[in-house]
Amino acid sequence: MSSIIPPDKKQLRACLLCSLIKVPGFANQDPIKQEQFLKSGCDNCESLLGMRGVLDRVLDCTSQHFDGMIAVMQPSESWVARWQRVDKFEKGIYAVSVQGTLPEDIEEELEAKGIRYRPRDGSARD
Repeated sequence: MSSIIPPDKKQLRACLLCSLIKVPGFANQDPIKQEQFLKSGCDNCESLLGMRGVLDRVLDCTSQHFDGMIAVMQPSESWVARWQRVDKFEKGIYAVSVQGTLPEDIEEELEAKGIRYRPRDGSARD
């Protein structure tokens, strides 16, 4: 199990749209760990953000600055997933909060698709 969990948080990035945490997948990393944002995009947001294979997009749509981690195995049945607003997403490791925002042009793309962007830093309130 220890080979799956990265030993250093510096290797991790969180999606700015859904807060899913992955290893970014830069070229100088272990090939096994490259099966992450760069290789497969975001499990929840790939159709919206298009990170797969585009390093600049990965850097724009993810942040290495986040607080806390939550392992979600059954998102639809978890009160924590509901509280974090990830209950409709894939199982995985999610950040409690993510510092940073999507670039304005990406926000506009989301808006054109009818998606309301809520920053994951806790600043957005209903």
